[in-house]
Amino acid sequence: MSAPERRALGGLERRLASSALGRSLQRDYGLAPHTTYRVGGPARLFVTVHDVAELEALAAIVSDLAGAAPPVPVLVVGRGSNLLVSDRGFDGLAVALGARLTRFEIDGPVVGACGGALLPVVARASVEAGLTGFEWAVGVPGTVGGAVRMNAGGHGSDMSEPLVDAVVVDLHRGATTVRAAADLRLGYRSSIVAAHQVVASVRLRLRFGDSGDSRAALTEIVHWRRTNQPGGRNAGSVFANPEHAAAGELIESAGAKGLRIGTAEVSAKHANFIQSDEGGRASDIVEVMREVRRRVRDAHGVELRAETRLVGFEPWELP
Repeated sequence: MSAPERRALGGLERRLASSALGRSLQRDYGLAPHTTYRVGGPARLFVTVHDVAELEALAAIVSDLAGAAPPVPVLVVGRGSNLLVSDRGFDGLAVALGARLTRFEIDGPVVGACGGALLPVVARASVEAGLTGFEWAVGVPGTVGGAVRMNAGGHGSDMSEPLVDAVVVDLHRGATTVRAAADLRLGYRSSIVAAHQVVASVRLRLRFGDSGDSRAALTEIVHWRRTNQPGGRNAGSVFANPEHAAAGELIESAGAKGLRIGTAEVSAKHANFIQSDEGGRASDIVEVMREVRRRVRDAHGVELRAETRLVGFEPWELP
């Protein structure tokens, strides 16, 4: 981090400490418990916002400082199910959404959900309300906001299908906008939602269906997940599937299934998962990712793209 960036972060710390958000401000806050890998170092600053008003107050402070200094790096922390933080940690501001930003409500075929709402919970509630079209989300252990940012999906569907619009708070610009789904450029595991933008809430439009069929679909998805994917300390699929190929199959055929480096190894159950030992190191996970990419490149001529979000690493450390 450069000297101007350090000064900007110090200025943000002072502003936050003297504001109403100061009561939730924490310094050098460990991020490992907020990730499914359970590894990684601390965030320099960590703030929990409990409603949209607090989120917009935070945006006002961050954006005001951004006008006179380099923008402070921002990390929005949800369930951490697609996140790997470096062992050194994150030299910036980490933002978590509090309990009031995990709420959702169902009105006819429309589901209104805050960004921190859990996908499996919303999926099950939508089925109980007689709706169909969101069953796939029961198998994704993340939040609604994170799912929009990466256009999460599974079992033949993704967020682009039910999403109507999203309320996005830009911490660097201090602006709150309602973005139609078409404006977010939702592609395969991608969108234009930036790291410094928070998906505060969304609207999903589902369809009325047969509750019995939907419950059966939920059960099948959960069973499939338990049968085909490992549990424990991992962050789901590590690499995005290349066109006309499955990343896990490419990794396995390249001889990388079961590959271990230090405290991390490619899962013996599904080759596109990396497992971390208790007390593991993020650096080992990255080394496994790098070696997997090399082997697949050498064996198949395919460059795998990481689906996992890597935070706090220097450019030369990235796989």
